[in-house]
Amino acid sequence: MISWIVVIVTKHFAIVSKVIMSQDYPPQKIPAPCTIDFGIVVNRDDIKRLLNDLGSVRYIHTLDGEVQSEGEGWLVEVFNDSKQATLVANGNIYINLQSFDYLQLRQSETKEAYFDLIQDNRQLRLIPLCSCLQEPEFSANLDAATIEAMVTQVLSAKWDVQLDDDVSF
Repeated sequence: MISWIVVIVTKHFAIVSKVIMSQDYPPQKIPAPCTIDFGIVVNRDDIKRLLNDLGSVRYIHTLDGEVQSEGEGWLVEVFNDSKQATLVANGNIYINLQSFDYLQLRQSETKEAYFDLIQDNRQLRLIPLCSCLQEPEFSANLDAATIEAMVTQVLSAKWDVQLDDDVSF
């Protein structure tokens, strides 16, 4: 253990303090958050993971507690980009995590999860229309925009891999 006496002299008074440094006390490791069934999620990677596979949802958009719009749609994409908007149109939902401060995970009276994306006085509630306990299924009723978005993501990922292979370190 190493101890020092530190004296700081200022114009009006002197401060004396003892600084103790020890290798016997390693810094405490804080565990990662654990949110089960309800709570607040602020990490954008965690929010993305929660929303990514929702698929078909009912949405309710409120501003200052007043319902502005509601409907049903397909969650096409969840992304994190400060230069793009969150878009809800024609049954397609594109969520930009930069549009929201946090996600509040809640449960309905029937114990079904729903997700409130919050930004100041704006809230976008997403209520999954299918049970999360069911086996994920691929819907044969995909529209052209959804298929195009999926193909774009696959090709983009392939090009990223090719670029990574071309770069020498």
